[in-house]
Amino acid sequence: MEGEIRNFVIVWVSVYASLIYCYFIGKILQKGFTRFMAILPIVFLFLFLPLNLHSMHLCGASAFFIAWLANFKLLLFAAGKGPLSAEPSISPLRFLVVACLPIKIQQNRSRETSIKKPKSALNYAVKALLLTMAVRSVDHGEQMHPQVILCVYSLIIYLSLELILAVAGFLPRLLLGVELEAQFDEPYLSSSLQDFWGRRWNIMASNILRPTVYEPALWASSRVMSRKWATIPAIFGTFVVSALMHELMFYYLGRVRPTWEITAFFLLHGGCLAAEVLLKKILTGSRRLPRLISGPLTVAFVMATGFWLFFPQLLRCKADVLALEEYAAVGGFLKNVVGMAFTASKAFNETRG
Repeated sequence: MEGEIRNFVIVWVSVYASLIYCYFIGKILQKGFTRFMAILPIVFLFLFLPLNLHSMHLCGASAFFIAWLANFKLLLFAAGKGPLSAEPSISPLRFLVVACLPIKIQQNRSRETSIKKPKSALNYAVKALLLTMAVRSVDHGEQMHPQVILCVYSLIIYLSLELILAVAGFLPRLLLGVELEAQFDEPYLSSSLQDFWGRRWNIMASNILRPTVYEPALWASSRVMSRKWATIPAIFGTFVVSALMHELMFYYLGRVRPTWEITAFFLLHGGCLAAEVLLKKILTGSRRLPRLISGPLTVAFVMATGFWLFFPQLLRCKADVLALEEYAAVGGFLKNVVGMAFTASKAFNETRG
């Protein structure tokens, strides 16, 4: 574990050094092809760096932050777009934070009236308790139905992601005093696939895919068809890119050859979402399903297709086993720390007495 922590530190020192380079490249070179070529080696480096990590949580989180979010933001930055180009006088510290962490700084709250307030500490405390209970329940997995185990794993994935991203956003909030956007918005309350993927699940991934993939695809599609229908191929194209990025994330976690079930999962959802949007354009409001029906159907569809195509890949790369081993290691470490602190406190009190 000590070697993994050392590699983790080396990886992130390399990331910050590379981002400082990109920051000054932005000051020297104008947006466009020249800046893109100067940043391209960093993009390839960021694809390589997660391969130096093997821990489920350290590698998974770092791969998402570096190979996906940071790379996509740097590509936007090369074109003079995206959050890294939003402020001409952006400071180096803010550049680093925005580039490699899953946050979106709200610069003009008066215009962003739809942004919800950050969730309370109680909300995260309850979810941390639920995560602990879910992890402990897996210890009795031999007594549980396989489908129930998959439900527990899906709960662990959702809670782990939300808590990891919340922790990642805490330090920038403390240091920079910025308002951060929540990464999840109660996805189990989704009323449609469009609501689930666009507004509730992994919001930062949706926000970075929108300017890097969806909007260029929408522009290209609108050149050959009306803008009303151009959204359909743009949506599907976005899910194709998302599928490939998820395959890459799974490769980082398991280092096994992809079987493309993850791609099938996202292509299926991309096709269904495109069909949903198409039906919404055709049908009037009175002919649509009420929320009380569409909501449960959406959640059931996501869960069913996840059990079919998504979660088996987590089991294939032994993500469940590795994650539980790491939870146990962290629990043991905290237990030892608390025990040592209690022993030291007791010894100190005895010496004073």
